[in-house]
Amino acid sequence: MPATVVVGTQWGDEGKGKFTDLVAKEMSLVVRYQGGHNAGHTIVVDGESFALQLVPSGILYDHITPVIGNGVVVDPGVLIAELDMLSAKGIDTSRLLLSGNAHLIFPYHQQLDALHERHLGQNKLGTTKRGIGPAYADRSMRVGIRVQDLLDAKIFREKLDGVLRQTNVVLAKVYNRLPVDADAIADKYLDEYLPRIEGHIADTVGAVHDALDAGQHVLLEGAQATFLDLDHGTYPFVTSSNPVAGGACTGAGVGPRDINRVMGIAKAYVSRVGSGPFPTELHDEIGDYLVDVGHEYGTNTGRRRRCGWFDAVMLRHAVRVNSLSDIALTKLDVLDGLDTLKVCVGYEHDGQRLDRLPYHQSVLHNVTPIYEELPGWKTDLSEITEPQQLPGAARDYIEFLEAQVGVPVSLVGVGPGRRQFVHYAA
Repeated sequence: MPATVVVGTQWGDEGKGKFTDLVAKEMSLVVRYQGGHNAGHTIVVDGESFALQLVPSGILYDHITPVIGNGVVVDPGVLIAELDMLSAKGIDTSRLLLSGNAHLIFPYHQQLDALHERHLGQNKLGTTKRGIGPAYADRSMRVGIRVQDLLDAKIFREKLDGVLRQTNVVLAKVYNRLPVDADAIADKYLDEYLPRIEGHIADTVGAVHDALDAGQHVLLEGAQATFLDLDHGTYPFVTSSNPVAGGACTGAGVGPRDINRVMGIAKAYVSRVGSGPFPTELHDEIGDYLVDVGHEYGTNTGRRRRCGWFDAVMLRHAVRVNSLSDIALTKLDVLDGLDTLKVCVGYEHDGQRLDRLPYHQSVLHNVTPIYEELPGWKTDLSEITEPQQLPGAARDYIEFLEAQVGVPVSLVGVGPGRRQFVHYAA
């Protein structure tokens, strides 16, 4: 049975958790394929919120095996805290599988992350300082330490000593910081963390393919989003991995022919956290309205998000990069109070119209959005359950977006609750 990929199509915070949770109920495995605990998502179930950072949202279903794949970087302390939180709320966490090939985050990664960001000054990237980038850098430099290394104390200590020889030189000579104590890290990771996670460590690639071979449904869950992708995002204001659908293949250990659906999650407007270009960003009362009504503050960091009108140029590019089959449109209800809506359908730069995302960042930083205006609906959508109940102006807005990007909208979010959505068909 082919797999389904769920991927963010903007700058993250599109509401992937809710719709991944919705699609997940039909699955046997839900696999997180990249990122770390810098990406949080919130699911509201019967009025109770579950803020997840590492554990796949499928954990909330008893029949699902949640999997943290090899493409994820893992802070075991954060993972254990999240498992404890779920257990305290009555969620069975024993089913979680953790790839032995996933790389570990260490305190020195977080220290380097914060120091590097500080030294960038006004050119800072807006990183969460969770150690994600330095952990991926170690992986690329082939000095990273993987989850499986915890199972061999001798190997773990040899690798830790090796990487700290270089890291401590950098901390001392570049940043004037004290060296990291290898003994303290080894004690914490081997004596405190390993006993808590050892039962979850597994061959996750084998588990995924066993499920596919048995005809079971597998969901591949991305963190962050297309325009935070290391290769395809607004570099350097991106994450350190590949959230795009192609990243699911490497991060979960499947081939392209194992995938038959790629669902893109898109917010009915756009938001982003941190630095970087944002052509449709609003610096007025409407931008404040979107922040306030949409509760646009980071799940992990609490940072206020930048908000703007829907950008169809961006989404057209996301459709191409991810081979999207359909779109789940989230937070349509946030627009309920607006008289008029705008959609960016192209950019203007140096007197020329651009209908595709410019590849050169200097151009993207200086484009002017070309907008089309549509009427608002001024109606509360939060209780709507059927597409025919949507106001005509809301349906017009959805169908306009579909026409702009060339992909159908299959689901529409009308509130934060687990059941506040509409199966949409134009």
